Order: sequence, then structure tokens, then C-alpha cells
Amino acid sequence: MVTGAGSGIGRSVALELARSGWSVAAAGRRVEALEETAALADATAELLCVRTDVTDPEDVAALFAAVRDRFGRLDLLFNNAGTFGPAGVRFEELTYDAWRSVVDVNLTGAFLCAQAAFRQMKEQTPQGGRIINNGSISAHVPRPHSAPYTATKHALTGLTKSLSLDGRAYSIACGQIDIGNAATEMTAAMQQGILQANGELAAEPVMDAADVARTVRHMAELPLEANVQFATVMATKMPYIGRG
Repeated sequence: MVTGAGSGIGRSVALELARSGWSVAAAGRRVEALEETAALADATAELLCVRTDVTDPEDVAALFAAVRDRFGRLDLLFNNAGTFGPAGVRFEELTYDAWRSVVDVNLTGAFLCAQAAFRQMKEQTPQGGRIINNGSISAHVPRPHSAPYTATKHALTGLTKSLSLDGRAYSIACGQIDIGNAATEMTAAMQQGILQANGELAAEPVMDAADVARTVRHMAELPLEANVQFATVMATKMPYIGRG
């Protein structure tokens, strides 16, 4: 299962897994975008599109029910759905609604999907599975004016660690991939110029989202006796080492 599969990294990961022989459930809020993802898959790929708002517990329950009905079990959740929130808004000017919308998607949505996956993986036979959370470079260091996004990504690291610990008894492995400057709709502005910590605007290098997808597939295809706990995949020349 891949959430946020209608675009960007989610789409790239869904297609990479489908090409590699996985049966994929692609979840997202926009049906048209999910159908575009499915249209890019090979004709032989098994790809189920399920419209899902990850902030809605009933939607999440319906998503996992659809996967059980179609595939019988769940071996992988790529917890990817996320939003950056309002761009360029100073911390003191953030509205409650703007803060809440980012927290609802990035953190509560990740919790709801992880919990549903955990329950299913615990109950199925053979027991177990893998959850991979999409963190971010911002799980380590912030960008200017990014408090909601940065806070949720730091929190996601805590969720990853807790799932890793709580999942041991049930052969549920959990890891996190922290991504920096993959070329997607969300990062399009980086190539034109984005605010730096010193107040300057600077264009930043990006990498192909397919490189991220291959890394997720490697993490996913390890035996459950092995786990990539944290992986950082980033554009080589982006300002991360030395940021700030």
C-alpha cells in the first residue's frame, strides 16, 4: 500500500513496486490522479486505486478493508501522504487552521494508516510486515518558515521508533526514509530559488524521484529479519550538510 500515490514520490514508488512484481494499492484524495498513476503502470501490473483521505478514520478503515478483500494480506505500507502547508508564512502569522491542516495530514494521517497496518499485520498469517514512513530532511533540520512541516516530520521520527519497538513481538519492521530535494511538484520552486537561512534566495539542485523509489523498494524487499531503520536520500549538492 502506498499513500499519496497520485503524484510525486508516492507515484514513483507505486510504479516502481508494481514493475517489480508487487500487487499495489494506490491511495490518495484525487481519483483522477490515482487513475493517471495506474495508466503509467505496465499492463500486467496489479494496481488497485482507492480514493482515501488519510485524515478521516472511516476512509482509512475502508482503504484497509479494500486491500484485505482484494489481496488477502498486507506486507508493506509506504506511509507517504503529506503536505508542506502554506509557503513563506512567518511563524507568528500562522493561523490555527493552517497548523492543524498540516498536522492532520502529516502526523495524524500517518498514525491512522500505521495503526491500521499494524493491526492487520499482527492478525494475518503468516504474521508480520513492514511499514516505511516518509520522513524528510526536515526531520533533522528546518527550512525558514516551516514550523508545521518540520514539527510533524520530527514527530514522525518518534512514531517510527515507537513502531519499531512495539512491532518486534509481531515481526513488524518499521523504517523511515528521509528525502531531500526529489524533483516533484512540491519541490518545483527549488530550481528557481528558495529562501535560505541567511535570508537569500538560491536555486537548489534536485534529484530524480525514481532514485527515491528504488531505495524504498530495496528497503521493502529485505527479509523481515533485516531493517533499514533510517535512510537519507538527497540531491548530492543540496544545502543540507552545513545548512543554517
